[in-house]
Amino acid sequence: MARFTAFLILSLVRLAVAIPAYESLAGFDEREINEFVTRNGVAHIPNPPAPLPAGQDGLKLVNDPVHPFIAAGPTDIRGPCPALNTLASHGYLPRNGVARPDQLVTGVMEGLNLGNDFAKFLVYQAFLMNGNPLTNLMSIGMKTPETGPDPPKPALVGGLSQHGTFEGDTSMTRVDAFFGDQAVFNETLFQEFIAFSAKYGFNGTYDLNAVAELRNQRLLDPIATNPELVFTSPRILSAYSEAVFPTIFFVDGRLNNRQLTIDAARHFFDFQMMPTDFHRQPAPVNFTLVNPLVNEIFNKHPFTPGVNHGKNNFVLMPNTPALSDFCGIYEDIVLRVIPGQYPNPNGHLKKVIKKNLDFFFDAVSAEHNCTQVFPYGRDY
Repeated sequence: MARFTAFLILSLVRLAVAIPAYESLAGFDEREINEFVTRNGVAHIPNPPAPLPAGQDGLKLVNDPVHPFIAAGPTDIRGPCPALNTLASHGYLPRNGVARPDQLVTGVMEGLNLGNDFAKFLVYQAFLMNGNPLTNLMSIGMKTPETGPDPPKPALVGGLSQHGTFEGDTSMTRVDAFFGDQAVFNETLFQEFIAFSAKYGFNGTYDLNAVAELRNQRLLDPIATNPELVFTSPRILSAYSEAVFPTIFFVDGRLNNRQLTIDAARHFFDFQMMPTDFHRQPAPVNFTLVNPLVNEIFNKHPFTPGVNHGKNNFVLMPNTPALSDFCGIYEDIVLRVIPGQYPNPNGHLKKVIKKNLDFFFDAVSAEHNCTQVFPYGRDY
């Protein structure tokens, strides 16, 4: 009974009504899931937040007294994304590391000035693969009961640290899952980050030249050492995007020169905090800015997606969508990755998944001429 009471007072769960003390709904059949929903309801799913109002979407001090840095406590969750970790430590996201998608969209817009469409694309992609559609909660790190009872298997609800979904191999500052905890900052890889910045970047900064060379090296190293390397869709998109992000979002908006100093990089990647007096980007950042930068670093070292069949045995997979095929990656996520976790959802579970798929496509279609696909049909 004590566990039940503790579960109820978790303020972030915010279900329509209280959820019973199941540790998980894994293994329940659809009838049992529907009975659960009938008795207890599901979380309210708000529409994604609107863009920041005109006049409030520009340059702004974000390491301010309203958002002080507080280091993560022993029960607070952090994960593989330094941006989300930092936003949680400054209170732009719930400090415990468990949040609703709408909170995540608002947090990245207010704290770093991600554009609305770009923010929704990243958040709803991650949520569909790693969040809990019944409770509308996601961990920014490891799997946790604070996201509520799980949907039935094979859904993972593993949080952003779940390997092989949003998080994947060849991170710039985290080891591959084959070698250890892929969510933890790795000092050895950060020293490589510093070395490549010194060798290739302007005045020792992490700029696009350094990005291109380090991104390529972080693919070549695992090809040689990780027998289980997977570098295909959808990881290819997040891998190249996350390599570019620090040159945008971790650079003070007053400079906005795409040159990240090592001191600022250390703050975000290692300390999970903004530098003193840090200002966000001077205008919302959307696909129109990010896509050309991703293409620029890719074109310096083009690749074909593939997987390792043992060390240094990289087998090309030309049938998987290429990095340049944005709509193909969207379709791969929606038609392969999501149904892999939810092969036959029914009732309320199906309804909330489809609602989030609509949110995801709305973000995709804002700047890409993709056709919406419907893995579970058009009806609700």
